Amino acid sequence: MAQYFVVHPQNPQARLLKQAGQFLADGGLVAVPTDSSYAVVARLDDKSAADALRRLRGLDERHHLTLLCRDLAEIGHFARVDNRQYRFLKLATPGPWTFILEATREVPRRVSHPSRKTIGIRVPDHKVTLDLLDAAGSPLISTTLIPEGEDEPLNDAEQILERYGHQLAAVIDGGASPLMPTTVIDLSGAEPVVVRRGGGDPAALGLD
Repeated sequence: MAQYFVVHPQNPQARLLKQAGQFLADGGLVAVPTDSSYAVVARLDDKSAADALRRLRGLDERHHLTLLCRDLAEIGHFARVDNRQYRFLKLATPGPWTFILEATREVPRRVSHPSRKTIGIRVPDHKVTLDLLDAAGSPLISTTLIPEGEDEPLNDAEQILERYGHQLAAVIDGGASPLMPTTVIDLSGAEPVVVRRGGGDPAALGLD
């Protein structure tokens, strides 16, 4: 059964997140609150954990996994960003946005889109998520915790523990998250494309 951590949403206990980070280092999956519902995260460099993450959600290799980063500087290690793209990223981060960008060689092939070589990437605006990233010491791959065959993400940590306690290494209870997906903007082409509307308003970036 997964370890259950209850943390303060604005001032999470560092020792508990350090323990959760160790579960990630050991190859486990961890459920964590974000600024756009709960997500399941794993280490970027752990193939078996990435495979387990896809199995848990029922996803194939064509589904974009999202790379959670701590800041803009970290994004630059994992995605190719030109001046135009950087302006969008600077306006929107941190926050409930996911940007599709061309992946660098730092991103394992199993994580990027198999034909397009792109990656979804974002900087969450949530203290618990950011502190877990610090505890892990590196970006984490993630996917929204939507049960297979359902449309709505889970938003209650105890319910997540009940349903996925034997597939997760840990569940971090930081209270309810907004039940709103990120807004997804594809920046990999000549012009930005709004793929999905969610928590971020495209008009804030000058997009319709």
